[in-house]
Amino acid sequence: MKKALLFFILLCSTTLLTAQKKNTKSTLETRPFVLGEIREINSKILLEKRSLNIYLPPGYKENNTQKFPVIYLLDGSADEDFINIVGLVHYNTFPWIDRMPQSIVVGIANVDRKRDFTSPATSELLKQHLPTAGGSEKFISFIEKELQPFINENYRTDSGNKTIIGQSLGGLLATEILFKKPQLFNKYIIVSPSLWWNDGELLKLNPSLLNEDFTLKTDIYIGVGKEGLSPVFDNHVMEIDANILYDKIKYGKSKSVKTHFDYLPEEDHATVTNPAVFNAFRLLYPKKEN
Repeated sequence: MKKALLFFILLCSTTLLTAQKKNTKSTLETRPFVLGEIREINSKILLEKRSLNIYLPPGYKENNTQKFPVIYLLDGSADEDFINIVGLVHYNTFPWIDRMPQSIVVGIANVDRKRDFTSPATSELLKQHLPTAGGSEKFISFIEKELQPFINENYRTDSGNKTIIGQSLGGLLATEILFKKPQLFNKYIIVSPSLWWNDGELLKLNPSLLNEDFTLKTDIYIGVGKEGLSPVFDNHVMEIDANILYDKIKYGKSKSVKTHFDYLPEEDHATVTNPAVFNAFRLLYPKKEN
């Protein structure tokens, strides 16, 4: 009798341990958390392959006929701004928030941002600091002739609703596009733009955007933190340059261009992007009236 009881206890213990191991194994099983997809585009203009991080909103797969606005993000690598900006887009499109439309986000991963986001340097000082600079014309051509057509061909896009987001040198490039190829986007989010480049050359232009006959509806957000002097030219203050850009656009003659200026004194060049883009979405997409 004692032997039978002992055998029963051992059997129960073994069964219990086996069950615990199975439960532990089940608990440890994982699945990947997928935020988006990675695509590659072979650029004949840039003579290189470029990686794209692409976020598709929840409604993309639910409705196979709906078309979506596209947000193009400079500095769009996974270890740069892609995850943060996708989070802001996703949050603002929650049904109980409903502040902006569900949108595709295209993060353009960097290869050499100092090359791609700048025009040719005009001073020896800049050439020494940024020897690869000067590729913005090619990069803008890549966006216009290769990237946007690629996205339109492969995804269901609302081709008339395109936003670009750029910060720092990315803000410089976004401003160059605004001044030279304004039709590429209808919304511009320009954060802490490096307008000191080439001693403020963009601020000296008089683009078509300012003319009375410019009729393309364009919304512009310009945000800047408390940042101080530029890293190269001591006659340029980041906040002042951003304000000059705002005034230049604001007092243009076009009635189809609307611009917002946002000063964030609690932020600096390193921290300004997220709060600025959050504010930009709120200003570019005003609260809906009930």
